[in-house]
Amino acid sequence: MNELNRQTEKILDEAEGQRVEVIVQMVTERSGDHLRLARAAGQALARRRMSLSPRDVLPPSYAAQEMAKPTAESSSMRALMGKATQQALGLAEIQKVGAMGLDVLTKSDLVGKVLARMMSPAKKGGAARPRPRQFWTSRCMMLTMEKEELQQLTRDVPNIRSVSLNRRLMLPPTMESKPLGFEEAELLSATWGLEQCGALAAWGAYGARGKGVTVGLLDTGVDASHPDLAGRVKKWAEFDSAGHKITGSTAHDTDEHGTHCAGTISGGNTSGRFIGVAPEVKIAAGLVLDGAVGGTDLQVLAGIEWAVESAVDVLSMSLGGLVMDSETPSTYTEAILSCVEAGIPVVAAIGNEGHQTTGSPGNDLFALSVGAIDQRLRVAGFSGGRTQIIHQSNFINEKDLPLPYSKPDLVAPGVAVVSSVPGGKWKAFNGTSMATPHVAGAIALLLGATTIREKETGSQRAFLIQELITGAVNEMGEAGQDHRYGFGALNILRAIDFARQRGY
Repeated sequence: MNELNRQTEKILDEAEGQRVEVIVQMVTERSGDHLRLARAAGQALARRRMSLSPRDVLPPSYAAQEMAKPTAESSSMRALMGKATQQALGLAEIQKVGAMGLDVLTKSDLVGKVLARMMSPAKKGGAARPRPRQFWTSRCMMLTMEKEELQQLTRDVPNIRSVSLNRRLMLPPTMESKPLGFEEAELLSATWGLEQCGALAAWGAYGARGKGVTVGLLDTGVDASHPDLAGRVKKWAEFDSAGHKITGSTAHDTDEHGTHCAGTISGGNTSGRFIGVAPEVKIAAGLVLDGAVGGTDLQVLAGIEWAVESAVDVLSMSLGGLVMDSETPSTYTEAILSCVEAGIPVVAAIGNEGHQTTGSPGNDLFALSVGAIDQRLRVAGFSGGRTQIIHQSNFINEKDLPLPYSKPDLVAPGVAVVSSVPGGKWKAFNGTSMATPHVAGAIALLLGATTIREKETGSQRAFLIQELITGAVNEMGEAGQDHRYGFGALNILRAIDFARQRGY
């Protein structure tokens, strides 16, 4: 049984009722620069597992990179990618490639019948329903099909890469915590997380607070009226379960989660202490999870596409669904790779289900995956991590498959993190969700304190940022990357130091 048949049979076995809501992803033949970029990136990331120190991951200098050629001995992503990344791919070109292949799907007689049914009025005399969206970033669209139609689909339509359920994603499990006693008594200017990750030191050493940088945040929304977030929300969008943008929506939070994450990225010091890593950044907030009912994979994929089209500088996602299989959904791989090609690193939580578990999209090869530590630099018991495996891929050479890789990539403060919540209040939460915005904010500081955006574009920029953030961590745990600490704990001051030392 091939992989596509296995996916279909699993859906038919697990789905209740006669109709299933599936995400159908099409094969897009990457060619030229797209193919070279994807394969070189996959090879470079795969080689990380042999690194014994985070410093092995650091990039060469800007001047040296201009002359560099790929070498088998180097574990640097940029050295391995070499000239494959010298030509940046424009957004229009990336969109064009992403849209290829979906025409094959929509021109099928079977799919035409399904689409006509999906767009027909919900009741007699009612308005027609909107046409299902096609997502160029992930090369997919959603179809609501009879089970018999799903079986026929994989036989009749060529070039289908994957079929998966439009999973229901619930709000990541977090726990409210009491603020730390020593923090309340001794850290009077900022939270313990800002001190531990080096944000305060970066402010002082380089005057870097993220000015001119936009962070994309996909979450439960944001309370833009919170005094610590006043003027921070630059763009806003809300999406329904089918990935359609909801017109007329204004910034709000359906829970507390999104506002808390936003505060850790860019919050001020209205409470008397700074809560945000990069208090001068702007936020592009996408509501993809409802605090009461959760969200869907399609909502998240829609949010990713919107963030790319909004030209954010980094994307932060403190969300995901538990994945028990060793392989991750390819829809997210394509979407995240599209972000990388556009120069946008994707920071994602690894999940809160503990050791030897991960969540998707945080466990994707191309995501910068974040686990959680406490104030004593111990990994939180809830923080996830494991080895994932890629069995089939169009961006990794067949001779290198199956390809195992470890997650997370690094850890950041995620225990008793004080940040903003709706209603002008503040609370302390535990979770990898709280660690993730520390890293997104750190990337904003890195971009604000260096010339990376002026000197690098496309995937070169995205991977350079990942190398600097990962390579500059405080090394902890086992030698190299492990399932608990990744490579180590976030250190933004050192990342900026290394970047500037290397000519950025």
